[in-house]
Amino acid sequence: MIDATKTDEAKSQRTLTGRVVSDKMDKTVSVSVERLIKHPTYGKYIRRSTKIMAHDETNDCREGDLVAISERRRVSKRKAWQVVNVIERAADREATSV
Repeated sequence: MIDATKTDEAKSQRTLTGRVVSDKMDKTVSVSVERLIKHPTYGKYIRRSTKIMAHDETNDCREGDLVAISERRRVSKRKAWQVVNVIERAADREATSV
């Protein structure tokens, strides 16, 4: 019974993708996650962003990187997410656009 509960919790972990906005802290990055919401009156889709603090154990992320983050147990007052992997490096993005 306990094993089934743990697997359900593992499946229900949310995973989001976003850009690293700040990497100035030790083992912490600030990730901006964008989402689209529909305006209640006009029906137009509007971009909204949320800034999330995520745990980066290896200090691998740099500003501008596209990362995947997932929920985990709370590490500190503002940090309850963890960097899963780096999808796209900021340097790679600059090299392809030039």
